[in-house]
Amino acid sequence: MSCRLLHRIDPSRNMARFYRVEMLYDLFGAITVERCWGRLGTHGQVRVASFASDRVATETAAKLVGAKIRRGYVAID
Repeated sequence: MSCRLLHRIDPSRNMARFYRVEMLYDLFGAITVERCWGRLGTHGQVRVASFASDRVATETAAKLVGAKIRRGYVAID
């Protein structure tokens, strides 16, 4: 469906992070928002949340991306 990839790189603080938010359908047809985050070059951690409607999932994904952008992350795609 949709995927947003964000990076936050600050060499002075030895910081190289990524954050990915992706909206997907699971095997049962429910909409999910998958978040993956960690240091660049690693697999990172993953958290998946299911939602009852596309609208709620889209709003949640937008809220998560907005929070990261306010903290200094930059959209890659």
